[in-house]
Amino acid sequence: MNITPESYSKMSQKVSPKSRSSVNVPIAFAVGGGICAIGQILTEILIKSGLDKTTAGTWTSIILIGTSVLMTGLGIYPKLAKHAGAGTLVPITGFSNAISSSAIEAKSEGFILGVGAKIFTIAGPVILYGSAASVAFGIIYYAVKYIF
Repeated sequence: MNITPESYSKMSQKVSPKSRSSVNVPIAFAVGGGICAIGQILTEILIKSGLDKTTAGTWTSIILIGTSVLMTGLGIYPKLAKHAGAGTLVPITGFSNAISSSAIEAKSEGFILGVGAKIFTIAGPVILYGSAASVAFGIIYYAVKYIF
């Protein structure tokens, strides 16, 4: 049976669930914005309690990451992500969820060959290509600013 790319595309569109972008995009925006708003509220509370802006931002990040890991471990964050989609992936909480969920899935294989080896299976490519892109853009910036 020969399947052409066009016929394969038609078959996959027929069985794929229909995207509800008109509903999903506003929900993702609201949830992602809500997470960021919670972060801003935390920062403001910490500043009002006497911390400087940098220290308050650091503690806000720590609190958001810790809360995300706890919610992932309790199974709450994946349920939220199922309904909110990309809104839970963009903030720092999404990154901590990706790392902690990989670690939770691999814990039965032990700490070294399980958690240690597989903790960055999802987040590793993001770290790798993010770092590589920052080096490349840094070189381009340097060249444009100081050489040309």
